[in-house]
Amino acid sequence: MKEDEEMTAIETERLFIEEAGSEHIETIIELESHPENRDYLWIGTYEEHEAEIADPNHLLLIFREKSSGGERKGSIIGYALVRLDFKSHIFELRRIAISKKGCGYGRESMNALIRYAFEETETNRFWLDVYPDNVIGIALYESLGMHRDGVLRQNYKADRGYLDQIIYSVLRSEYENGRISV
Repeated sequence: MKEDEEMTAIETERLFIEEAGSEHIETIIELESHPENRDYLWIGTYEEHEAEIADPNHLLLIFREKSSGGERKGSIIGYALVRLDFKSHIFELRRIAISKKGCGYGRESMNALIRYAFEETETNRFWLDVYPDNVIGIALYESLGMHRDGVLRQNYKADRGYLDQIIYSVLRSEYENGRISV
């Protein structure tokens, strides 16, 4: 994706991934605040999410479950926040949350976002960070074949103390060589 382009919706077997609008912010905050998600995410304010929607360097995305007829009208079951660095061709997955746990929606969403980054944009590096106690997220990123770049020790101060952040990434060359399993 170039700086002046708009994202088109991504369709997977069970999901539509599309840009969020202001009407989706309350749902996004609910996803962030859910007890199974809140320890692993920064919880944004309504105003912060509005700014992300307006900022061409961010994509605030919703994951909508397809209805039984395959239509876009299904419920929102997740979201992601992406930061785009157009100069260095970096796709940073800043946040991702799924409400329906254990159904494979996290893997399906990650696969779609990685494919989108490398097939529809000029991305050279896709990366994210994860807290060490997010064992489900770490298992997913490693099962996809993402490279563990390292640990930023005590990089973030949260209510629960100073937290490390583990960095995972995929380079375009790795994606093109089939190193990543999407």
